[in-house]
Amino acid sequence: MKNKKIETLLIGASDHIDLPEFELYNLACRIDTGAATSAIHCHNVQLVEKMGLPAVSFMLLDPEHPSYQDREYYSFDFKEKIIKNSFGQIEKRFSIKTILILFGRKFKTEMTLADRESMKYPVLLGRRLLRRGFIVDVRLKDLSYRQKIANFSCE
Repeated sequence: MKNKKIETLLIGASDHIDLPEFELYNLACRIDTGAATSAIHCHNVQLVEKMGLPAVSFMLLDPEHPSYQDREYYSFDFKEKIIKNSFGQIEKRFSIKTILILFGRKFKTEMTLADRESMKYPVLLGRRLLRRGFIVDVRLKDLSYRQKIANFSCE
């Protein structure tokens, strides 16, 4: 079996991502090598039945956030996980699979649905995503966002 070469991307302490499945673009995110799983801020998370199937419903971001859409989202691709939060406490959370875009590349990734209301960044990117070819330099920030803006300016 051949070793698949992974392109290495340099990322800073923070950046911006797109979540096309939810029509959310340029969402600020914190890069956290201490977190295993990525997370997104949401509220009204509940297990529901939709079209006869189990689903998790949730609302993303807070009404004060500029990208807030006052919209209920559903995911059928979910699971319940036990997570140790940033305060070291154990809690149950739902996680979903979604596509995120970073450095113009699409990544299918798992994100927990978390209450990040008291956090500066609504999205946290953890090791499971970062191990797919990212090197973190905490002295830098917004590298993919700057690249996107530069590419947009050149068109």
